[in-house]
Amino acid sequence: MDISKMQEKLLEQQNELKEKISLCDSFEPEKLKTAAGVDLAYWEENSGEYAVCCIVIIDIETRKTVEKKHFSGKIEVPYMPGFLAFRELPLILKTVELLETEPDIYIFDGNGYLHPRHMGIATHASFYLNKPTIGIAKTYFRVDKMTDYTEPENEAGSYTDIVIGGEVFGRALRTHKNVKPVFVSAGNFITLDTACGLAMKLTDKESHIPVPTRFADLETHIQRDAMRSKASGDVSQQPEK
Repeated sequence: MDISKMQEKLLEQQNELKEKISLCDSFEPEKLKTAAGVDLAYWEENSGEYAVCCIVIIDIETRKTVEKKHFSGKIEVPYMPGFLAFRELPLILKTVELLETEPDIYIFDGNGYLHPRHMGIATHASFYLNKPTIGIAKTYFRVDKMTDYTEPENEAGSYTDIVIGGEVFGRALRTHKNVKPVFVSAGNFITLDTACGLAMKLTDKESHIPVPTRFADLETHIQRDAMRSKASGDVSQQPEK
């Protein structure tokens, strides 16, 4: 299948799913106990592209790790702007299958509603996870060439809405004073206010990035380095001990 036909097919799937997005809390925020951070890291090997997905579940109150799992494999879908979920979702779902703990919410190192069709990885994945999701990106994803964001005030908890065509797509949120903002968007089954509140609650003094995705990001580097070091080039799923 050529790229243009593939995009048409994927676009159709996104447009079908976006009609089912719910930006309402499907839970009582105070009853959330665990949060899973999700991230992927890529590398090239034997003329192929590979990635490892890492999921780290933490206790929301203590911010301690409850469980972590990873799964690696070859990326089968080429990179196409706006269609990242189709590249990453197969590995994400394989990693979820390894989990022994069922998290209350998933937080992605990426976007959710902040997407041209509101179908960033956090939103797209929610339909397969059947859990509320949040997208928290370290860099700003410009939905169109004309739209930028306004820097929030230099205080912890300050934010500015990212408004496109009169609609709020997400927020630039400063989690600490004197640090760059992160970009928060609802994934699904959650409000933007709750997503930002949880982002602040889960951010400690070690970083401006919330603990679940920071731990997942660190784990992807560890696992990717381990994969690269394998002389055999075997990048199949590595069971955890």
